[in-house]
Amino acid sequence: MDNVKIDNISPINHRRKRAPMPGLIAIMTAILLLVLAGGQARALDGQGSQPRSSGQTPQQTTGGNMTSSRPGDWRNFKKPDDARLKRTLSPLQYEVTQKEGTEPPFNNEYDHNRREGIYVDIVSGEPLFSSRDKFDSGTGWPSFTKPLEPGNIAEKEDRSLFMTRTEVRSKHGDSHLGHVFPDGPPPTGLRYCMNSAALRFIPKEDLSKEGYGEYSKLFTGK
Repeated sequence: MDNVKIDNISPINHRRKRAPMPGLIAIMTAILLLVLAGGQARALDGQGSQPRSSGQTPQQTTGGNMTSSRPGDWRNFKKPDDARLKRTLSPLQYEVTQKEGTEPPFNNEYDHNRREGIYVDIVSGEPLFSSRDKFDSGTGWPSFTKPLEPGNIAEKEDRSLFMTRTEVRSKHGDSHLGHVFPDGPPPTGLRYCMNSAALRFIPKEDLSKEGYGEYSKLFTGK
């Protein structure tokens, strides 16, 4: 009988000795929570500090002025390298402005645009044309009788496609814009036939906000 009692009791005593004490469980749990909390805090601190230390600003994807964070600062424009132009411009914008391409007629952004405002180079942001000089040429491309800023326009002879034409490029951005023809309406008799993909339109109500406030006077009192 004594042996039986010892055999029955010994396992029970053994299990009691192996069971952790409630106080020890609480201490271990508290330590674990502190460790986890400290790791999360370090992770959050790293995530929050990374953008501040990088010194980078979001890259523009809509064109206008690719090198300056200040709207309308086209006078200080420096043309980006080709790799950045490919990343920033749409495939059509890149093909037109950098490869002298031509967008489809009638199926482009500004052919039927009737809003008042100015058109700037999609790459450099330099002012090019005004809606006051825009007319419907029936060709399917936005057309103007004259430039808004003649100093921002460069012209060169184009002998491609077995004909001689006058190519129009932007002065600062060196973007291909289109061509000019001597078949426009008065008062100039010229037709600046432009690609919408080479332009960005700025409505008159946004001129000051975009950094082109000096051109607001073109649309006052009308």
